[in-house]
Amino acid sequence: MRLERTPVCSPSRRSFDVVIIGAGAAGMMCAATAGQRGRSVLLIDHATRLAEKIRISGGGRCNFTNRRVGADNYLSRNPHFVRSALSRYTAGDFIDLVARHGIDFHERSWGQLFCDDSAQQIIDMLRAECEDGGVEWAMPAQVHGIERTADAAERFVIETDQGRFAAHSLVIATGGLAIPKIGATPFGYRVAEQFGLAVVPPRPALVPLTLPPETLALIAPLSGISLEVEAQCRGPVFREAALVTHRGLSGPSILQVSSYWQQQAYEDGEWAPVSIDLLPGVDAEAWLLAHAQDRGLLANLLAAHLPRRFAHAWCELHGWTRPLNQYRHAELRSIAAALSSWALAPSGTQGYAKAEVTLGGVDTRQLSSKTLEARTLSGLYFIGEVVDVTGHLGGYNFQWAWSSGVACGQAV
Repeated sequence: MRLERTPVCSPSRRSFDVVIIGAGAAGMMCAATAGQRGRSVLLIDHATRLAEKIRISGGGRCNFTNRRVGADNYLSRNPHFVRSALSRYTAGDFIDLVARHGIDFHERSWGQLFCDDSAQQIIDMLRAECEDGGVEWAMPAQVHGIERTADAAERFVIETDQGRFAAHSLVIATGGLAIPKIGATPFGYRVAEQFGLAVVPPRPALVPLTLPPETLALIAPLSGISLEVEAQCRGPVFREAALVTHRGLSGPSILQVSSYWQQQAYEDGEWAPVSIDLLPGVDAEAWLLAHAQDRGLLANLLAAHLPRRFAHAWCELHGWTRPLNQYRHAELRSIAAALSSWALAPSGTQGYAKAEVTLGGVDTRQLSSKTLEARTLSGLYFIGEVVDVTGHLGGYNFQWAWSSGVACGQAV
């Protein structure tokens, strides 16, 4: 069943074992898990179209997980937090679910898995799993307030424009701030703060980087040029494509490293630049020295490995515009070092509008890694992107949604 811009339905009751606010990837996974355990579940969402972030992901085919999922693929102020949920509901478990629903999929580079047909298949699968669990829906519904009560059975009261609902357990699965045009809001952070939980200040992640004017003046005219690089910034090395844009750099390698560049906001000291190896797999020093007597321009030699226009602009940016035989060996060694580690200090990012996900969120040090329940308030849970867990590009963030949703769904 395809869900367009119409309400899903209105609930038939007012009191539930579990109320989940946010009907995205994590929310639906949690609802299905809890419902199939026999819990009465209500899913509330303000959107008029179900799971829009899933629908647009992966170019419309949803990169729903990755065969290589591990704790090292995630950033968090508490880096070990993800281990419990990821180990108890794995990428293999979700792949099995996809297969049971007859969804054909394929694998791309680095273990990324995509639907053969459409991301809508994942949405329909999650909706079917919720139906199997008897999940009820309030959608679209605006939440106006949440109160904690003294009632042991109905510990939370949620006021909405569809009326008042009571819940023994309340799950916040409202996501982060990325892609505001499809409805991203800070709702989840406000709930956390209302109940005294700390929030790691959110920042755009998996996001294109902008460059300062002096660099951009030479690079921006090359907008659209793509090249394979190795990029890093106080973290792992990512060997994938980089893309020159009219505002700076994008492409998979840059999106990956952007999260680590942004993470420096939580640390003291100066920000390290992004380091880019423009000739991955090439011994740049040996190669340049082997051509030390050439009469041609350095840029023309670099064009053997780099797009010609990029090679010329890069040389002009650094003032290296002479023929090769006019450089001393020491200078060629310096050029080789710059090619292998081009240090760029971004001026910023293109913001939440272009970000894939959000860095930061509800502080995981205040949540149980096993259940995602707040340590200081029984019955309140946070799952998915609203939590301070940010995955690499390539299906890792969806796997966190599935794993955290199941961990929570088994506990509520």
